Amino acid sequence: MNYAKNILETIGNTPLVQLNHIVKDLPCKVFAKVEYFNPGHSCKDRMALQMVEDAEADGRLKPGGTIIEGTSGNTGMGLALAAIVKGYKLICVITDKQSKEKMDILRAVGAKVVVCPTDVEPEDPRSYYSVSKRLAEETPNSWYVNQYDNPSNTKANYLQTGPEIWNQTDGKVTHFIVGVGTGGTISGIGKYLKEQNPDVKIWGVDTYGSVFKKYHETGIFDENEVYSYVTEGIGEDILPKNVDFSIIDHFTKVTDKDAAVYCRKLALEEGLFVGMSSGSAIKGLLQMKGELKPDDVVVVLFHDSGSRYIGKIFNDDWMRERGYLEDEVVTAADLIKNHIDKPLVTVRTEELVSHALERIRKYKISQIPVIDKDGFAGSVEDSDLFAAYMVDANIAEKPIREVMGKPYPVVNRKTKVAEVSKLITKENNAVLVDLENGKFHIITKYDIINSIK
Repeated sequence: MNYAKNILETIGNTPLVQLNHIVKDLPCKVFAKVEYFNPGHSCKDRMALQMVEDAEADGRLKPGGTIIEGTSGNTGMGLALAAIVKGYKLICVITDKQSKEKMDILRAVGAKVVVCPTDVEPEDPRSYYSVSKRLAEETPNSWYVNQYDNPSNTKANYLQTGPEIWNQTDGKVTHFIVGVGTGGTISGIGKYLKEQNPDVKIWGVDTYGSVFKKYHETGIFDENEVYSYVTEGIGEDILPKNVDFSIIDHFTKVTDKDAAVYCRKLALEEGLFVGMSSGSAIKGLLQMKGELKPDDVVVVLFHDSGSRYIGKIFNDDWMRERGYLEDEVVTAADLIKNHIDKPLVTVRTEELVSHALERIRKYKISQIPVIDKDGFAGSVEDSDLFAAYMVDANIAEKPIREVMGKPYPVVNRKTKVAEVSKLITKENNAVLVDLENGKFHIITKYDIINSIK
């Protein structure tokens, strides 16, 4: 009989799949190393098991012990599989930017999940680095994994993934590209491939808000480059020991939006249902088009499964809220379609300024059209009312007609966005759109800015 003695024996030997559509503009063949075929659905299964077995071998992890690790989710899943089979407890410390699916999956496989804030410094006692270390110090018979600095992370990819890629390409691979987080994947695979052929190029994909690219190019750790980003699993605000910068030939950065958009493209164009970091990886490769030749053989590693991002990347509302969904915005009606159901807030010429102020506060708006019996007669804005108040503290009891400005321009619903944009100036902050049947809506600077892709 041909069978695995436990789930851990199914780790590795993931397929190499040729990409056809999304890379059609590249001059060479491109293959994806699809790591969601691992039992925990990510490349992290490899290093998680290696780290556990090495810790068992040298006594750091003892029978009945508790494994503790800070993780973006995938390493936690790999550790959970090892813990289940080998009889350990597991505590996963995770940041609040990680998808709900990742947290639910970790709990489903028996891990205790501790959630920490994302937007804090690594040294902050609330950070997931600090909390992981503290829990390891406080928990009897525990082992802190520390995947960032644990050499077994790189070792697993040197012993497994690197040889697999070399053998699957029959030694013809010329370029390897992957998103960089802890560094174990790119460093282990890159070391092995360069030992087989020193001419193989190793390219790392970084994200905006991470320090890797600039540090690689200049040797400067620039804290100004550190800020919050959405992409999970790649980029860092620290320099993990597993990132061997001497092995990496080049870094390219990919935006959160491009990572999300290209993640969805991989599903639609290649049938590969992968996570956001894979979107970063393929977009990073496309950005390097000018460096590729017809005879090159490129391997790009796809880290994990899209099943962990259903509520985020594959949710239209989540994508639209962040401006990632590439809805075509052509006309004035397109600019307001996300809030067209809201009524147009107006004020009459004979109402008091206090009434306008009340509506500005209630509806959290800045511009209000003024109407009279004949239609639109003027406009009032929060900034103008503030300026008027500085001159006359009793302004609130005056009628609107005494402080109102010019009426906003009116366009029809089919007016092109470019024409609407020309009407937004320093002197005019809004445009009214005629939706027909006596209904109007307001277009503001925010709507124009929100349409920029």
